[in-house]
Amino acid sequence: MSATTEHLLVGKLREQLASGKIERREFMRLAVLLGVSIATAGSVSGAGSVWTEGTLPFADDPNARKGGTLRVGQAVAKMEDPATYSWNEMANQTRAVLEYMTVVGQDNMVRPMLVESWEPSEDLKQWTLHVRKGVMWHNGDELSADHLAFNIQRWTDSALGSSNTGLSTFGALAEDTGVKNAKGKPTFRPRKGAVEVVDRYTLRLNLSKPVLSVAQDCAEYPTAIVHPSFKPPLSGNPIGTGPFTLAELKVGDRCILKRVTKTSDGRDFKYWGGDVYLDEIHFFNFEHENQVTALASGSVDLIYEISVEELQLARSVADARILSVPSAQTLCCRMQVDKKPFDDIRVRKAIVKAADNTAILDLVFPDGGAVGENHHVAPIHPEYVELKKLTRDVDGAKELLVEAGYGSGLDLTITVGNTDGPWHQTICEALRDQLKEVGINLAINVLPTQKFWEIWDKADFGATSWAHRPLGTMVLSQAYRSGVPWNETHFSDPEFDAVLAEAEGLADVDKRKEKMKRLEKILQDAAIMVQPIWRPVYTMALNKVHGYGAQPARAMLLTKVWIG
Repeated sequence: MSATTEHLLVGKLREQLASGKIERREFMRLAVLLGVSIATAGSVSGAGSVWTEGTLPFADDPNARKGGTLRVGQAVAKMEDPATYSWNEMANQTRAVLEYMTVVGQDNMVRPMLVESWEPSEDLKQWTLHVRKGVMWHNGDELSADHLAFNIQRWTDSALGSSNTGLSTFGALAEDTGVKNAKGKPTFRPRKGAVEVVDRYTLRLNLSKPVLSVAQDCAEYPTAIVHPSFKPPLSGNPIGTGPFTLAELKVGDRCILKRVTKTSDGRDFKYWGGDVYLDEIHFFNFEHENQVTALASGSVDLIYEISVEELQLARSVADARILSVPSAQTLCCRMQVDKKPFDDIRVRKAIVKAADNTAILDLVFPDGGAVGENHHVAPIHPEYVELKKLTRDVDGAKELLVEAGYGSGLDLTITVGNTDGPWHQTICEALRDQLKEVGINLAINVLPTQKFWEIWDKADFGATSWAHRPLGTMVLSQAYRSGVPWNETHFSDPEFDAVLAEAEGLADVDKRKEKMKRLEKILQDAAIMVQPIWRPVYTMALNKVHGYGAQPARAMLLTKVWIG
């Protein structure tokens, strides 16, 4: 980063820190996004850091024991095109094979991975990425800027159908083709000159607007870097830069990863990231409600997640530890605003007024979490602004239904997949009971998890689990910007899009919060969802598993795990 850029951006953050406008941790988060190392940011803020100065994402453990197999309990999913992944489990099976330009650690801070460092221009519209040297692909090739450019360009082509186009960074690299797809939505392609290969190890992103979250966007789980020879499915030819490769995949049964020792052209494979301790990683298929039992029985060493229903059982398991971290994970009971009867805002507002989010939180997560406010920005997001507290209004809901022509009642169905556990269905049942008081009869259509993920964005009324994103602007960009692939509500508002674009490019916390307050209010007033809770993440490992911790987005970071 140049001295000028540091003075204008990091210098302003220092001023905000000194004046008490931001806390030390938020200074660190924003400074790191601007290219300052975690150790340096920690030193400046006085917060300190467990991470040493350097560019490796994770440190080696001098006490680690080499060898062995780690057994993981989670749903075993298909592995087709990482850019179109829609499950965390897909990414977890892939992370030790394919890697990312950046990675978010257990501390929710972004750090370099395949990109060693990054430098933003003063206006945050041009970003220079420095590719790590000496990274070897499984076929013997060395990672280059051309390889990263190949990935970014394919993400920004809407024909691929990747959710990455909804991320601020990659959306700002695309242009509208002027052609509508079969669903009548705009199609996009990479803008000429947007992705510039400067030299073998330098890549430049020329954005159409300022974006602060470039490093964070490059760590999202559908942004795993594939080799330029990639053809889906990944399971058919898994060429990666990670220390493991895919040896076997049986969807719904098992996924076996084994250490790479030789490249496909016969050379010794040397992993760029330091020591790796495990010989193999085995994923075994267990649904959420069976994962704690699997660990307690000794069938697995580590599980994806403890559902809230299993917490009491988990606490009784010997020789194991529960790992927990706050997160911005949530469940959105969302409506598609262009489908009857939800195209009538009076109906949507009646549903929202009839709901009691606090009562739902107390029922489902009495020992943790936070009340949702129907705008999908969490209290742990740095831009979050608290709005006027929502209160239930049964009489107001009834009046709106009468105005909308449903004075004698309304029958609705909500589709749910229990993708994170039965508590999804519990929330829908609580909402059903609350809506009944205003004359809305809500049926609950429960689908198997895999079936739900096939139709999650097609249901008129659906209960969808959304994973953690470190920034509020990230989730709003992916979920509510007009026309993006994961906009399951079909919400579209020009003012919202414009204010979001402004917020994405602001490093000044006060100005960013001012924009976020408006965004939260637009979504809340549009009444597109009942979003009752924010929940913590719980996971679990046997005590013999070392080097593993809970990560807010439930990303399994297994490269440095060892068994003792």
